[in-house]
Amino acid sequence: MERIYRDPVHNIIALSEARADDALLIRLIDTPEFQRLRRIKQLGLALFTFQGAEHSRFTHSLGVMHVMTRVLDQLGQRYPITSEDRLVARVGALLHDIGHGPFSHVIEKILQLNHERWTMNIVADPATKVHQVLRAADASLPEKISAVIDHRYRPAFVGDLVSSQLDADRFDYLLRDSLMTGAKYGNYDLEWILHALEIDEENDRVYVAANGLYAVEEYLQARYYMFRQVYFHRTLRSAEGILTSILRRAVGLMRAGKLQFVVRGSVMERVLAGQTLTTVEYLSFDDHDVMYHIKQWTNEPDGILNDLARRFMERRLFKAMDLALDEPARSDFIARVRAQVAACGFNPTYYLIEDRAADIPYYSYYRLEGKRRLYIQRRSGQRELCDIAEISHVVRGMHGYELHRLCFPPEAAAAIEGLK
Repeated sequence: MERIYRDPVHNIIALSEARADDALLIRLIDTPEFQRLRRIKQLGLALFTFQGAEHSRFTHSLGVMHVMTRVLDQLGQRYPITSEDRLVARVGALLHDIGHGPFSHVIEKILQLNHERWTMNIVADPATKVHQVLRAADASLPEKISAVIDHRYRPAFVGDLVSSQLDADRFDYLLRDSLMTGAKYGNYDLEWILHALEIDEENDRVYVAANGLYAVEEYLQARYYMFRQVYFHRTLRSAEGILTSILRRAVGLMRAGKLQFVVRGSVMERVLAGQTLTTVEYLSFDDHDVMYHIKQWTNEPDGILNDLARRFMERRLFKAMDLALDEPARSDFIARVRAQVAACGFNPTYYLIEDRAADIPYYSYYRLEGKRRLYIQRRSGQRELCDIAEISHVVRGMHGYELHRLCFPPEAAAAIEGLK
């Protein structure tokens, strides 16, 4: 029997129960832990700006598994990939995001919930259906999948295909996010990149053949512009800023015993109280829990939480102002804005958000941080490999940038504009 998933990016994703590996993937997809990803939005609050961005971590994870299968099919024609490595790569791709919390990365920053650590917890915990399905197939499989997520699995190229600078995750999310937001910046030639992928067996790493240079340049540019134009969009970041303030205020009230509404005994109550969650408890936490509480907080007696929740629910977002000042002028200006926000009757702790977002150029990122580089064949027909930045003026020209903004209520905008 064949399982068909109709996908907006890849069209048809097909799995057959007649094939053992596919049957395992189907069982994993059907687990409660994986189905939960339907209730986690892929782009968090991007729908506040790009109304079509309603897609979930579920659809993305299926796409990553599908792309991984295609990558392995291509590489398997030229290199010996064991059946075990193939299975681990496909399962790792499918489960790589299973640990994400509500609104993906937004909540992660506020509440200190690391999704990769939770992914490994979910895979390793005998209480989860995911663990049970993996262990029933192979007792060593849960540890192998954890090793892939943690980059301990060997051969190392398997983990790199799941998560690196040239991986199935990025291959899918750039195309998917571009399609669903309507922004065309994320389009690139996936087919040619798949054709150009190679394995350096001696050094256990993936690289790109020389004829894939232009396709990879396009891919890196797609990522660069998606961050600048979509992921760091000022309206999206303003919405994230309000959500941050809501949760910070709710946590403060909760710990002071002054939060009137919280579902007693819920995971949300434990999260706001700063209590440690079990894996099972964490897995009951999704976008719906957060949205339900914010909706109820529109009637909260606390004026700040009440107002912020109403602004969020009604999409009355903060105004964002880009800062183009050097220190110490910037610090002085921020201090004056803070005073002005207070003069307008708003508590700057919650109504003035300093938003910083930065992207570092590819080559500096690797050399400074010591990450694995994106290797490419220096010349066709030769074995010598190099970092792509050594031969690509396009990549060298992708200078890093930093966005520095202030977000504040529009009611204070006129007064703040006068400070310039």
